[in-house]
Parts: sequence; C-alpha cells; structure tokens
Amino acid sequence: MPWKDDRVIMKVLLLKDAKEDDCGQDPYIKELGLYGLEATLIPVLSFEFQSLSNFFEKLSHPEDYGGLIFTSPRAVEAVELCLEKDNKTEGWEKTLKEKWNTKSVYVVGKATASLVNKIGLNFEGENCGNAEKLAEYICSRESPVLPLLFPCGTLKREALPHMLKDKACSYRPHHSSCCGC
Repeated sequence: MPWKDDRVIMKVLLLKDAKEDDCGQDPYIKELGLYGLEATLIPVLSFEFQSLSNFFEKLSHPEDYGGLIFTSPRAVEAVELCLEKDNKTEGWEKTLKEKWNTKSVYVVGKATASLVNKIGLNFEGENCGNAEKLAEYICSRESPVLPLLFPCGTLKREALPHMLKDKACSYRPHHSSCCGC
C-alpha cells in the first residue's frame, strides 16, 4: 500500500459513473477524500439510448397524457437528446414545455429533479426517495383520466407500474422505452 507522511493510504474502487457536483468533482470521491481515502471510479454498464424518435413523438403530444414520471437522470437525458436531435429545442421552448407544465411531473431523487428543472419543467415528489414511495405519493394525488408518460429503461419498465397497480391506483403509466441498457 502507498504511504503518505507515515500513514497508509487506503484505495477504494467505486463501481459507478462519475457525477459532478458544483465544484466539478464526484461527491463520493470528494467525501472519501475527506477521510483520507483515495477513490477511483469504474463505470460498470454499457449504455445506449433506444427509440428516441418514438419517444419524442409521444413527448410532442402532451394532450394524450396526464403527466410525466422521471425515475432517473437518464430519462431526463433522453428528453435533452430528443430536443437536440434535429434542433427541436425551439419547439420545446415555444409550446411543449408550457403544455407539459400544466400537467403533473413526478420525479425520484434530487439529481433527477435538478435535471428536470434544467429543462424547464415544474415537478413534485423529489423527496420520495424510491419508486415505491413515489407510487404512494402519486396515488395520494387526484387521479387523472389520461395515462402518465413514463420514459424508462427496459430493465426498470415494470417496477413502478406494478407498484401503482398494487396500490389500487388509477394511474396508468404509458411506457416509453428510450433509456435501455
């Protein structure tokens, strides 16, 4: 093990993607460094967005949905990629964003909430912490007539809808697989 000032420096491998905080550093590396640990990040998954054109088609018709559910930063990233593709940002800014903001937009977690805020959407549920608590939160709200648009990966596609169904909730998430791993 490496030594520093007569101390052993313990090395830690983090199996996750790097996320930057306001200072441009991954918060885990920063926190572990405060305790004298040297951390290295190793990404564990290969990732590729799928069906972005199909997803944007659904995103272009907010009138067909009661709202949106974002359970991961990747789902929000899919929206950003859709807008960048073929320069659709202007249409988002002029009409689509406003139409989506008249509907419920649910998120899990502060990182996802921050990204949803960045694309200009109002949101709720960020303090729920996980899909099960978000399902409870959604079911506690007024029931919409239309389904919720739920951009998700192929691995997570069924968890939240099953939780909503188990809680006898009338929300019907409409999957849009855009974030497949």
